[in-house]
Amino acid sequence: MHNNNADLRTVRVRFAPSPTGSLHLGNTRTAIFNWLFARHTGGKFILRIEDTDRERSTPESVNVILESLRWLGLDWDEGPDVGGDFGQYYQMQRLDKYKKYADILVKKNMVYPCFCSPERLAEMRHQMQKKKLPPRYDGKCKNLSEEEIKHLTSQGIKHVLRFRVSATGITEFNDLIHGKISIENSVLDDFVIVKSNAGPTYNFACVVDDIEMKITHVIRGDDHISNTPKQIAVYKALGLDPPEFAHIPLILGPDKAKLSKRHGAASPLEYRDMGYLPHTLLNFLVLLGWAPGDNREVMSRDELIENFSIGKINDSNAVFDSQKLDWMNGLYIRKMPLSELADIALEELKKAKFIKDTKEVDINKISKIVGLIQERLKKFSEIPQLINYFFNEPVYEEKSVRKFLKKDGVPEMLQELCRVIKEVEPFDIETLESAVRGFIEKKGVKPGDVIHPVRVALTGRAASPPIFDVMEVLGKATCLLRLLKAR
Repeated sequence: MHNNNADLRTVRVRFAPSPTGSLHLGNTRTAIFNWLFARHTGGKFILRIEDTDRERSTPESVNVILESLRWLGLDWDEGPDVGGDFGQYYQMQRLDKYKKYADILVKKNMVYPCFCSPERLAEMRHQMQKKKLPPRYDGKCKNLSEEEIKHLTSQGIKHVLRFRVSATGITEFNDLIHGKISIENSVLDDFVIVKSNAGPTYNFACVVDDIEMKITHVIRGDDHISNTPKQIAVYKALGLDPPEFAHIPLILGPDKAKLSKRHGAASPLEYRDMGYLPHTLLNFLVLLGWAPGDNREVMSRDELIENFSIGKINDSNAVFDSQKLDWMNGLYIRKMPLSELADIALEELKKAKFIKDTKEVDINKISKIVGLIQERLKKFSEIPQLINYFFNEPVYEEKSVRKFLKKDGVPEMLQELCRVIKEVEPFDIETLESAVRGFIEKKGVKPGDVIHPVRVALTGRAASPPIFDVMEVLGKATCLLRLLKAR
């Protein structure tokens, strides 16, 4: 559903997070959609930091936002640390611009000073809620005379600037995802555009920035639909055309509630630390609410860019499915070169304190071990748990010990098997398998009667990679020690 204007001018989109915490998955997906649209149309992707919430904005949050976007492989054409022709890219460095536009609105009599105290406003809201009315400003300061304004100002009473919203009529706009949206002006409030500390409010600052940065399309979450009529009113008051709007439906948890921390990890960097690949998360988030139209699920970066369009974004909420994310991450892990996976495994083993000094580690051995679990791996954080018995004494699962090691005749069988294994030379998969299969045949038992107890004796668990591969990696001495100990 490309709009024709997009073909006549350079698309300019922005992602504008406020640095009051880490990115959550909803606004991460918004960043991805903006980035894909810019790359698909050959436009510009702008990163802007909306830091006017002075109490809660922190430099640490800015760093986390930048690191999250970079980890996902998103790059910006203009923004912090890359600059651009429309800077600054932090709102607190653009206060002169907001003053300029506020002065224009004052001259046009589109705003008025409001001297109401926070206590009066709180009481007014309380009374309206009691009457089950939407809480909105009652217009007390709307028609103050010049004398009254001068008098109140001279007394040092702080004021805000409120925008005069037309009480009649309808504000309509065409949403590129939802189609036509109409909102009665009577439900809108005379909203504040400049706070008493002279800082701009969100609805004013983002309009000024979007004008100054020549933004053509505003792609953001559904929760901003209620802000759009107010922002359109500011554009009209300034005599300017608003950009195109596209509001993305929410991401819900499996319980259909809005996705939040209680549904698990909340930010891209948490997913990184849990052992997900950046492209997995990117690919997965794009498919929450968007589809290429041909049922493909696993797509490269270039394929995502090539196929992306706003018209294919679904207009209903998407549900986050962590099992699907694990499945997808497993697919990408299986495509990884073994050498790359071995390096990651080394880091994970260090993190889990299974390895102290990486200089003493045989990376070929790690490659071999990781090769055994690559097919089963869903995320990197599982690596230590899946392969700990290669580096440490096995931790025995009680259930598996009862089921396989405590059966009659098992201790004697393991003793006999040790004599066979002692003679195996060379100690490789083929020779081992041949010797153990010969032993099974000679005893006239089922293969499972030998293989299962051996697996539990060597690994401590009932499930592992193929047992002869495991034995080869462990080596003859360790295998004999563990079999005798288990017996």
